[in-house]
Amino acid sequence: MVQKIKLSTIAGTLGISTATVSLALRDSPLVAVTTRERIKDQARALGYIYNRRAASLRTSRSGIIGVVVHDIMNPFYGEILKAIETELDRSRHTFILSNHYDSVEKQRTFIETLLQLGGDGVIMSPAIGTPVEDLALAEENGMPAILVARSMEALGLPTFRGDDSYGISLATNHLIGLGHRSIAMIGGTDQTSTGRDRYHGYVNALRKAGIEVDPDLRIPGPRSKQGGFEAAVHFLSLPQKPTAAVCWNDLVAIGLMNGIARAGLVPGKDISVTGYDDLEEAAIATPALTTVWNGQAEVGRLAARALLDRLSGSHEPDGIHLIKPEMRIRQSTEPYRPRP
Repeated sequence: MVQKIKLSTIAGTLGISTATVSLALRDSPLVAVTTRERIKDQARALGYIYNRRAASLRTSRSGIIGVVVHDIMNPFYGEILKAIETELDRSRHTFILSNHYDSVEKQRTFIETLLQLGGDGVIMSPAIGTPVEDLALAEENGMPAILVARSMEALGLPTFRGDDSYGISLATNHLIGLGHRSIAMIGGTDQTSTGRDRYHGYVNALRKAGIEVDPDLRIPGPRSKQGGFEAAVHFLSLPQKPTAAVCWNDLVAIGLMNGIARAGLVPGKDISVTGYDDLEEAAIATPALTTVWNGQAEVGRLAARALLDRLSGSHEPDGIHLIKPEMRIRQSTEPYRPRP
């Protein structure tokens, strides 16, 4: 059998203390950067493997963070996850990822598994219908929870997301400013705080402009490209003949534009379309998509930082922390022109 390399072995080859080696391998600032790198290089050369289980017994921390979201295939969550990963890497935390697909049962199983593994904390965008008890289970067992993208006001947990009501009002006001008056809203659901807030922003913008809110111009549901594409048939058959659409997100907007083009119309010229999130794909869509930047990278960074702060003994104030969205005007919106 191959002999396991110990900290004392590394220390002996370098002529330093075992305590210094231990601190260096944990990236402690108590050890100079050059010394840390020399110790790590020697550890790799000797084939040393960090024993996370042993470390967790000494520190009562596993170094494991759980992250659970609706669907990582959505680039919106991908951008949040990338920022979370970058922030956790700085403190040598490992994360375990799960998609709940809005299944409360799947989400609950993940939380229970994370508790069994001794997870230090969890960052989550809660599934539709998440009971308060599921998050209380984590908190009461010493595993703090931070929410992203969606809120659960009853708990008051630290929550990081974009200001969805304000963001959608930016998109709606942009279309109103271009002369559009028959503006549809496509996608989303009232079952989430995000859906409620975005519809609220749409309605408020119309009312402030003196435009009557027509419930028939709302097409709820779609949250994907396929959903937006399929919604184009319904959208184009509306008797009110909308000249513009505010979409739930960029994916819905791009799908809708494809459906509009398939019907022989030109997105941006015949019908103006706005998205939401400002994903990388938005700028290279055809036409380039007018959208709202929603700060998802900042959401991920702040959520990870808040969790790490709680684990270190400080405490991010509870409640909702909003990132202020910004408009990104491109080619998918143009001034209103009566259809021939």
